[in-house]
Amino acid sequence: MATQESTADFLTEQVSDAGSVRNRKMFGEYALYCDEKVVALICDDKLFVKPTDVGTLFANNPELAPPYPGSKSFLLIEEDRWEDRTWLTELIRITAAALPMPKVKKPKKKSSNESGKR
Repeated sequence: MATQESTADFLTEQVSDAGSVRNRKMFGEYALYCDEKVVALICDDKLFVKPTDVGTLFANNPELAPPYPGSKSFLLIEEDRWEDRTWLTELIRITAAALPMPKVKKPKKKSSNESGKR
């Protein structure tokens, strides 16, 4: 079951004060970014926040669950917490602060076959 766009948009709006926040659709689900770091996944209309020591402590040891089969476990944030904008924003803010900056991807080199010569 894919996540509804309205769910992703609602959660993105709820945490918009955490920093530069956006979502990106991926394979019918969504990644939630804060300051260009993936801080959470929204899968099957559920919110899964990347686990960090500070986030786990702040969320008072929430349930851990994988967002999709074969993935690592994330903090599963229950729907009743989504309405608490202040709490949810702080969880996303401290999670983003605890995560490293994403690695810069090097541009792919064109092979000699792709140089446009025929």
